Amino acid sequence: MLLPCLESNRTEAGCDEAGRGCLAGAVFAAAVILPPGFAHDELNDSKRLSEKKRYALRPVIEQSAIAWAIGMVTPEEIDKINILNASFLAMHRAVEQLATQPEHLLIDGNRFTPYPGIPHTTIIKGDGKFQSIAAASILAKTYRDDYMNALALHYPAYRWNENKGYPTRAHRLAIRELGITPHHRKTFTLLPAQLAFEFH
Repeated sequence: MLLPCLESNRTEAGCDEAGRGCLAGAVFAAAVILPPGFAHDELNDSKRLSEKKRYALRPVIEQSAIAWAIGMVTPEEIDKINILNASFLAMHRAVEQLATQPEHLLIDGNRFTPYPGIPHTTIIKGDGKFQSIAAASILAKTYRDDYMNALALHYPAYRWNENKGYPTRAHRLAIRELGITPHHRKTFTLLPAQLAFEFH
């Protein structure tokens, strides 16, 4: 059972990101403030849910939340500041868009760049421990999936509607055969030497 909060009697926003390990596309993050007493039996870390359940939970979260917001950082920005900093920036962008300012941030993971004026707590595997982080993980994942599905219409060979930009064999084979797109992260290892050798 996920915990409702780290400390009661304060407004906490859960934050999580999606797309850190991808070769293409923006990294997305979400920030969610849930109301006291919120509970949903199926709410969990997005990675433990089916796609159908994630999309079913998204409107429940959006309609129930005191506030929620999405932040994103482009592939160009990722290449400039690196993916770790980009993940933190995406969270910052989500937090700054919240209609209600939280008193504390619950961050999935073990590191974070402090957000000005709001203290935070980092929680390893927090998306499987706290409701607000789990809710943020679902929003970040589904909004990023929508974005990658839209890009896939323009670049069908890379199968982003299936792999969402992650380094699958089909994705890397497409990179080898067709090269990269403007949406690829150029600072990532897009085509490991062993794969290039294997297909010679």
